[in-house]
Amino acid sequence: MKLVQLTLLLGATLLATSCQSKAKKNILPELSDTTKATVDKSQKTEKLTPQQLDKYETAYFASGCFWCVEAIFESVKGVKEVISGYAGGTQKNPTYEQVGYGKTDHAEAVEVYYDPKEISFTQLVQVFFGSHDPTQLNRQGPDRGRQYRSIAFYKTEEQKKIIENYMKALTDQKVYDNDPITTEVTKHTIFYRAEDYHQDYEKNNPNNSYIRNVSIPRLNRFKENFGDYLKVDAH
Repeated sequence: MKLVQLTLLLGATLLATSCQSKAKKNILPELSDTTKATVDKSQKTEKLTPQQLDKYETAYFASGCFWCVEAIFESVKGVKEVISGYAGGTQKNPTYEQVGYGKTDHAEAVEVYYDPKEISFTQLVQVFFGSHDPTQLNRQGPDRGRQYRSIAFYKTEEQKKIIENYMKALTDQKVYDNDPITTEVTKHTIFYRAEDYHQDYEKNNPNNSYIRNVSIPRLNRFKENFGDYLKVDAH
């Protein structure tokens, strides 16, 4: 990683995390039956087919509510698709209610399909750390519990080194003062896709109070600090 690039990203990380809201209570993002049923189809974008996605690489991250995380990675150039789901646990076929209420050891996570010719795994790691506060143990923003913990998943030893080296750089440069980074560095095993109504949730439910008060402000903070990483239509 170039020193200049690292320095810029460390500064962006500091700015982003300094704006993170503090957790107040353990709540599951609101989701009523009415909300599930009233997706604005006019806002949907055409999805790539599984066959089209096969030609891209995948990366996996967990950093709080997947509604927020999905929207952030969707805004990044080189990212072709982001799927919300569950990872990091052992239970098979977990549901939103089971994960959200802490009945599994899974975390809300995202599967990121990306073109390595346009964006590298290292840059995705920078996006990950720059879009949440990795010093918050088992929580993010207003959400508390291990289901909202910070996890950077790796598929190869090279990816593991990239994550660990970047965490060391953040620590050495005291980006978070003396607060320790609590992010788990975990080998990727299996990812469970979340229920269909969770996909593109922020885009499809802009009037949801959690989206208005938590997700959109978090996305906007990321955009302010990572302008060079954004897709043209995401500015």
